[in-house]
Amino acid sequence: MILYVDCIGGVAGDMLLGALIDAGATVELPDLGIDGLRIELGKADRHGIHATTVTVHGAPGQPHRHWASIRDQIDAADLPERPKARAQRAFEKLAIAEGRIHGIAPEQVHFHEVGAVDAIGEVVGVALALESLGIEKVICSPLPVGRGFVTAAHGRLPLPAPATLTLLEGAPVHGVDIPMELVTPTGAALVASLAGAYGAIPAMTVAGSGYGAGTRDLDALPNVVRVILGRAAITGGVSLIEANLDDLVPELAPDAAAACFAAGALDVWTTPIQMKRGRPAFTLSAITRPQDERTVAEAMLRETSTLGVRIAHLDRIELERESFTVAVGGEPVRVKVGKLDGRIVNLAPEHADCERAARISGEPVKVVWAKAIAAAHA
Repeated sequence: MILYVDCIGGVAGDMLLGALIDAGATVELPDLGIDGLRIELGKADRHGIHATTVTVHGAPGQPHRHWASIRDQIDAADLPERPKARAQRAFEKLAIAEGRIHGIAPEQVHFHEVGAVDAIGEVVGVALALESLGIEKVICSPLPVGRGFVTAAHGRLPLPAPATLTLLEGAPVHGVDIPMELVTPTGAALVASLAGAYGAIPAMTVAGSGYGAGTRDLDALPNVVRVILGRAAITGGVSLIEANLDDLVPELAPDAAAACFAAGALDVWTTPIQMKRGRPAFTLSAITRPQDERTVAEAMLRETSTLGVRIAHLDRIELERESFTVAVGGEPVRVKVGKLDGRIVNLAPEHADCERAARISGEPVKVVWAKAIAAAHA
C-alpha cells in the first residue's frame, strides 16, 4: 500500500497522526515508560473540511529527555519490528539535526519541545498507524513553510526553525506569507524519515483518504494534512538500466546492487556474459520507475567500473499489491499479497522476517516460511 502525504497546511506530528487515524488506522500506544500516556481524539472544521485532531496526554511533571533515554524507551517498548525502527529513525534524525545546529554530538542533545510526551506519543503513534494500514511506501508533497519567528527553549528562532530546515534538506519547499510555524520539527522528522520520494500524487488506485487538523484555524488556507492511500497502478512504464562489466571485482557486485536498490530500483540482478577477446564478464541490470531512472543510473555509475549505462523503456503489467502480518512462534512475519482483478493469486512471506523468526525460534527458515504461508491461508 502506498501513502501520499499532502501537506496542505504544513505538517506536524499530531496532524499526520490525526490524518492516518481519520483514514482508518487503529493505534494503541504501548507502555513507553511515561505515566498517563494516552491519545485523545477530536474533530475540527477547517474551511469546511471535517478533520480529526489528536492530543497526546501524560502525567504532569514530565522530565526533559536526551536522545539516549528516548531511544531506550522505544527499544524497551512492546512494538513490532517495523514500527519500532520507523520511530527510532525519526528521533535519530531529530537528534542529528539538533546536534548539528547546536554544535554538539547527537547523543548529547537534550530534547525540549521535541522530547516532550506529545512528540514521543505522536512519533510512535504514526509508526503504529502506518503498520495498521499496511503502508509499504510513503511519498510526500512539497511542503509550505511560513515566515517570522517562533519562541523555543533556546530563544527566538527564525522560521523555518533551524532544526526543521536541516531536516528538510533534499525536500521541495515553497514559502507561504503566513507568520507562523507550518512545519514543526516533529513533522519534519517524520516526513524526512518516512518519505521515499517527494512530488505529485503517484499513479495509483485510490483506496482511501483522511484529514488531520492543526490546532489553529488559518484564514489563508486549511490547516490540515491530507493522506491518500492507494495501490500501485496495475500497468505502467519502467526503465531497464544495464551495464556490461568485465573489470569489476566480483566482490563489489553486491555493493553496486545494494546502491541501486537504495536509489529506488525495483529489482537488480546480474547475468553472466562473454565480452570481447573471450573475457568472462557479467551484466548488471536494474528495473526502476521512470522518476527514479536518473538516481539509479547515477548509483550504477558511481559503484561500478563502467563508463556508461544503457537505458530501455518498457511496459509492465503488475498485480495489485498489499500486505498483512501473521504470527509464527509469537514473532510477526509480513506476507505480501498479489491480486488480479481483486482475487488473490500470490502469497509470499517476507524472507527477512522469516530469517529473524527462525533465529529466535531455532527452527529452519523453510519451516518458518511454511508456517507463515499456512497462517496466511488460514
